[in-house]
Amino acid sequence: MWTPETLSSLASEKFEGTPLIVVSNREPYVHTKDNGVVEWSQPASGVTAGLDPILQACGGTWIAQGVGEADFEVADSQNKVAVPPDNPRYTLKRVRLSESDRKGFYDGMSNNGLWPLCHVAYTSPIFKESDWESYKKVNRIFADAILEEIKGRSAFVFIQDYHFALLARYLKLDNPSIITAQFWHIPWPDPEVLARCPWQEEILEGLLGNDLLAFHTTYYGTNFLNSVERATESRIDYDYRHIFMGGHRTSVRAFPMGVDFESINEQAKHKEVGNEVLRLKEEMGLADKFIGVGLDRLDYTKGVLERLNAIDRLLELNPEYKNRLVFLQLGAASRMQVDSYRDINDEINRLIERINIKYGNDVWTPVIRFSEDPGHTMRMATRVMADFYVVSSLHDGMNLVAKEFVASRHDEGGSLILSPFTGAADELRDAFVVNPYATDEFARTIDSAIKASPQEKRRRIISMRSVVRDNTIYKWAADLITAMTEFENQPIRVG
Repeated sequence: MWTPETLSSLASEKFEGTPLIVVSNREPYVHTKDNGVVEWSQPASGVTAGLDPILQACGGTWIAQGVGEADFEVADSQNKVAVPPDNPRYTLKRVRLSESDRKGFYDGMSNNGLWPLCHVAYTSPIFKESDWESYKKVNRIFADAILEEIKGRSAFVFIQDYHFALLARYLKLDNPSIITAQFWHIPWPDPEVLARCPWQEEILEGLLGNDLLAFHTTYYGTNFLNSVERATESRIDYDYRHIFMGGHRTSVRAFPMGVDFESINEQAKHKEVGNEVLRLKEEMGLADKFIGVGLDRLDYTKGVLERLNAIDRLLELNPEYKNRLVFLQLGAASRMQVDSYRDINDEINRLIERINIKYGNDVWTPVIRFSEDPGHTMRMATRVMADFYVVSSLHDGMNLVAKEFVASRHDEGGSLILSPFTGAADELRDAFVVNPYATDEFARTIDSAIKASPQEKRRRIISMRSVVRDNTIYKWAADLITAMTEFENQPIRVG
């Protein structure tokens, strides 16, 4: 069983004093002001929430974009601050971006371009040359920040996600002694889909600057291998999943990300969580209701409309649920500066209003939406009290909320309804798996999940808890650290 302590020992043994640098767009801690008083918080992000305990265990430096109004005020002259603020364990180095750079890099190329391209959820990607220029510029800015931190030494650099497809190559060309690994947290599309991107060759070549390129599933890694074969001049060893380009070898592997099982399991038992369950049930009249929960960051890939349509169909097909079932849709709005996100937010609100008018009455509201971040305690409470928990992504890398639900159910109750289009479905095979596009099937599956016997629910959740317990975030980190430290310095040639 991997723990923070065993991971810390492994990191000390494997890194042997070589610095560890983690890079992401989003920072793990944000400093803001409330009436002139500086406060800190942790943003709602699966990636940062997963990586923070790893850095706390291993130490090192995390480099990310600073977005809080007090971020640079509390940082030193090198834009560094010790975190966590209440118990420092590692260093956070913040990168300052101009508004125009951030807009083109993040809103434009990353979220209007690469995100819909990779998720194939019927939202067309938008590629603008100005956004691509911003994307390249910001990748270069981050590369310079890392190189400044390393100062010509060797280092292990662990890059996160689709925001930095060019970063590894920039680093390697300037400092060949760096070992780079990148985790692509979202799906990788097949070659025909990738070909819609006018800069696919540059993106592939940038990612092939990595020594190790990791995905949640073998399937996504295979899509990457096929994309490289289709679009570049390279040699691929499919047996060992190696790609050779410009005298450099990139290893492509699958590392399914986990969660901190023991921490979530213990937090779910806290008295404050139990009190929050009682408060929510009393204030919303849920004591005698079947409670369904969906917890997602607002995004058109999460299948929120599809699950709401299934709730609508369930109530239509099963009138016995009238006055007896309440579905809670939680999750903060995000990326509202992007048109497609504003559109999906408006569609969700309209559909919820229609369902509540169609079925509700003066004493019963079938669907309740919380459009702000509910906070840690409420998130945990809704997991604990859910009779059924719906994760209906249309296409996803992993979707850790499914694993967080399983880890929180120390009572061995509740049903997980899971889309097969999530990475989590490969591991959580005792979930109630349902195609989110098949509305009638979806409605019947919710009905089955509610009516399953206590023995069946317990069997399913115990099996899934065993999987999540064995494949934690610390095991994920240990496997990646072991893989990263197997590489030797590999310079890459230009051209």
